[in-house]
Amino acid sequence: MARVGTQQDTILAFFRFLDRTLFRLVSVLTQLLLLSAVAAGFYQVIARFVLESPADWSEAWTRAALIWTVMLGIVLAFRHGAMLSVEMLHGFLGSRNKRRLEHVILVICVGFLGFLAWVGAQMTYRVRFQTTPSLEMSISWIYIAIPIGATLAILAVIAYWAEGPHEAVVDETTL
Repeated sequence: MARVGTQQDTILAFFRFLDRTLFRLVSVLTQLLLLSAVAAGFYQVIARFVLESPADWSEAWTRAALIWTVMLGIVLAFRHGAMLSVEMLHGFLGSRNKRRLEHVILVICVGFLGFLAWVGAQMTYRVRFQTTPSLEMSISWIYIAIPIGATLAILAVIAYWAEGPHEAVVDETTL
């Protein structure tokens, strides 16, 4: 019996490590992409209005980096429960029904994100031969942010749900 408990503890420790590592990596990557989008946008303004020689690549890169930032940002939002809370319903329900509500929210979110990943994968496949003229790369590298972000968001929703019941966060400034 003791051996089964240690195996379960080892498995749980591995998943906690994977959880922390994966979402920390997503956070760092998201921050770097946002920083690169700001830098490219700033460069575009300087090149256009100061140097009077606009760069072709900076606008396309800014757009692509922001798309990736949004898709990876939703992963972090789901992991922290920022998009899963239904405060009004949480307030009306007892603790047992709150957990049922979290199950319903999990199913809806996973269903929507699964659909988004599927459609995003189809879109990525369809545009695989198109290139962005200014970046000279396949546009599918931009579109693939949708299925990757949605798939990672599914993992984030499940990781948040697996932690157990959460109290709804009520923002007092909106009341």
